[in-house]
Amino acid sequence: MIITKKKPIDELLAMLSGVKKVAIVGCGNCAAACQTGGEKEIQEMKALLEERGIEVVATVLPDECCHKMLVKKDTKILRDCGAEAIVGMACGDGVQTVADNIDLPIYPANNTMFLGQIERVGMFHEYCKMCGDCVLGETGGICPITKCAKSLVNGPCGGQKNGKCEVNPENDCAWIMIYNRLVKLGQVDKLGQTRRDKGHCDVAYPRHINLREKK
Repeated sequence: MIITKKKPIDELLAMLSGVKKVAIVGCGNCAAACQTGGEKEIQEMKALLEERGIEVVATVLPDECCHKMLVKKDTKILRDCGAEAIVGMACGDGVQTVADNIDLPIYPANNTMFLGQIERVGMFHEYCKMCGDCVLGETGGICPITKCAKSLVNGPCGGQKNGKCEVNPENDCAWIMIYNRLVKLGQVDKLGQTRRDKGHCDVAYPRHINLREKK
């Protein structure tokens, strides 16, 4: 799940400076689960903006704001609603998908944080940076790119203390976690494998995947 966090309202209001009428677009999937863009949050945002003299002329809640065809259909009503701008209450992907479909300025109400695991309602943990070069098969299913503050791929730095990360002592050292998992799995020999340093030279952004292409 893409995890989002609400921007400070002052930041959003600064972006909306001079705008009198807006439409709000939320997301019924990830943002709703993060309590940053579901129906409840849309109504709260509507009330907050109207308290500050900004008229909300329409609200839309696509099931998935990153789904181009859904957004295209659900946002048709916004084209003639009189809005001067859109407040996007989705992730960065969702905001850009809305922007692709509407010729109005769009301003994000959220900051997009990470791809995370849902532990329970309202509790999320960063698990993947979507780097495009997965090494989980070599590290016991624990991602060193995400779990290690330095994204080290060949073992821990010298700064860990009592199993904790030197960058953030509240976090466990990723490589000690990896070691313990590999011992448990009977794969500790994998620690002796040298992995290529993580770089970004093999990835050209933006990336595209087309499952319809002929193989």
